[in-house]
Amino acid sequence: MTSPSLQTVNSPIPAPSVSSAALVVRAFENQDAERWDRFVLEHPGGTFFHQMAWKRVVEKTFEHQAQYVYGERDGRIVAIAPVFMVSNWMVGRCLVSSPLASYGGICAEDLEAGNALLAFLKRRAQEQQVDYLELRNPAGGTLPEFVPNPRYSSFSMTLSKDPEAVLKGLPKDIRYMIRKAEKADLHVRRGPELLDEFYRLFAINMRRLGTPVFPRSLFVNLLQEFGKQIDVLVVYAGSEPVASAVSFLFRDTMHPYYIGGLPVARDLAANNFLWWELMKFAAQSGMNTFDFGRSKKGTGAYAFKKKWNPKITDLDYQFFLVMRKTAPNFSPANPKFEVATKAWSRLPLWLTKKLGPRVVRWIP
Repeated sequence: MTSPSLQTVNSPIPAPSVSSAALVVRAFENQDAERWDRFVLEHPGGTFFHQMAWKRVVEKTFEHQAQYVYGERDGRIVAIAPVFMVSNWMVGRCLVSSPLASYGGICAEDLEAGNALLAFLKRRAQEQQVDYLELRNPAGGTLPEFVPNPRYSSFSMTLSKDPEAVLKGLPKDIRYMIRKAEKADLHVRRGPELLDEFYRLFAINMRRLGTPVFPRSLFVNLLQEFGKQIDVLVVYAGSEPVASAVSFLFRDTMHPYYIGGLPVARDLAANNFLWWELMKFAAQSGMNTFDFGRSKKGTGAYAFKKKWNPKITDLDYQFFLVMRKTAPNFSPANPKFEVATKAWSRLPLWLTKKLGPRVVRWIP
């Protein structure tokens, strides 16, 4: 059986494996930002999280140390590797591509460039004696010497430009819940000025899940750095906000990423209504793909997204172990964290909003 190669890690298009020009691996510098982003936009495997703005958001919000590198040939970027050093008492010291992101890993035009960056990252991990190097590859299989992390899947759907056609293509029970919400006279508003309403619902939802909430500054920084690539949506029952979402817009894809909501949202079918309004907006905006985002297998979020009948893709997250002997598992679903998760869900909301941003910095 042939080992997976980097030429397909972040690209659905096979690329040449050799080039006559010499390849040079360089550390990213600020003057490279424009060239880097141009490569991300032009490469079929480039994602929202490979953009320079994501680097700035992570640095400003969590102070993780960026160690970005790229491959250059004839003065042109042909491969990139966005990597951060994350170091704290909980995870130890690790290199992650990329923290907080659904997708990461190396993007390369060809096999030579991709393998050169991979070899560089492995050497750096060994020289810095980190516990592990993590690549959050969306596809491509497990690379040689890496240990797979098979816990996550992503969900996506191809959209028609006609929202009515999209609606007709949804499963019957989903359409029923959308109609139920419409009869309850739910309505939506969108815009960055709704950030505070989004965040209140987001904090409530995270506490219910027993998960530390991200700091409000994360969302402020996302809006500052990405601008119109960020969509803020709030669902109202009358004048009361009941569900909310912050979504990422990249090329022809809409990617809802952070979701908030009150417990009553389920009874009102507000969650289904929220996702439908996001999907409808994407179709009306001419986007071709709706990315439901990643979820851990066996969770309620996984089951909810599966009901929409999307394409399900197992993500090829993986670890290159250096000082650690076994792959880490910092997921809240880990049985080791069960007691802490239940305890967190019982804390007062004000306390979770105070403590959560401190705790979540430890988890990449």
